[in-house]
Amino acid sequence: MTGKLVSLSKARKARARDDRKRQADGNAAKFGRSKAERVAETARTDAETRRLDDHRRDETGRDEE
Repeated sequence: MTGKLVSLSKARKARARDDRKRQADGNAAKFGRSKAERVAETARTDAETRRLDDHRRDETGRDEE
């Protein structure tokens, strides 16, 4: 009865790839934000910028002599 032949280099690379994937998934869960959170943050930032720009004083209304 013979077992399945396995290339050691392919097995080593697959294990390394799985380890990197596991690490990436852990980092994504720890530090990542969902797309909805990123979109909400962008919308909030844009709204704050517009609000500040709307309240900006117009410097062209002064006498420029």
